Amino acid sequence: MISRPTGEVSLPSASSAPPRPEPHTGGWFWLLGWLFPRNAATDVVATSVLFHASPETVWQRMLLYEDVPTHPPLLLRVLLPRPVRTIGDKTRVGAAVQCTYDGGHLVKRILAVEPPHLVQFEVIEQRLGIEGCVTTLGGSYQIRPCSDQTEIVLTTNYRGHLRPRSFWRPVERLLARQLHRHVLNGMRASLPRSESSTRPAFVGRSNLECLPPQ
Repeated sequence: MISRPTGEVSLPSASSAPPRPEPHTGGWFWLLGWLFPRNAATDVVATSVLFHASPETVWQRMLLYEDVPTHPPLLLRVLLPRPVRTIGDKTRVGAAVQCTYDGGHLVKRILAVEPPHLVQFEVIEQRLGIEGCVTTLGGSYQIRPCSDQTEIVLTTNYRGHLRPRSFWRPVERLLARQLHRHVLNGMRASLPRSESSTRPAFVGRSNLECLPPQ
């Protein structure tokens, strides 16, 4: 069953630059962001991983997954707020889901639900202290069978405001992928023992020909 919004949902426009948000706690991130004009162009980062579990099992883990592992990679600890937990109903279109970070939060609104394959969301509030550098717009979790495994593609849409973009875009993409893998590794760790005790629950994409949607 596919659930989508029944009314019109206002999404951030890529054709016009948004106004600057009010400062939060961001230290040098905020000061650095104020050196550059706001960016209207949208960037997309997608990270794909494979789980040794059925799509239905992975779907349930995603819905129930709340607490994020406490030891993110070094770059994430140094440069980004640490994700802590997620609270909210991911199965209901229009529901608000709060993602708590160390020192801030994001609020997502669910836009589409297609069990057990897709959850799409937009970000309606960002208070992470990095708003002058990056504005998160939305994203999705896509789940699909891939041979005898299941592929998850986690996608984030965002605007990066730091210049020059040719330098900062690769840095942002590296950080986003590390954050994606940190979250997905935590989801892997939450798999039932029956799914993960006899074989690895996570492998790299290089072993199979499943491709992320582009």
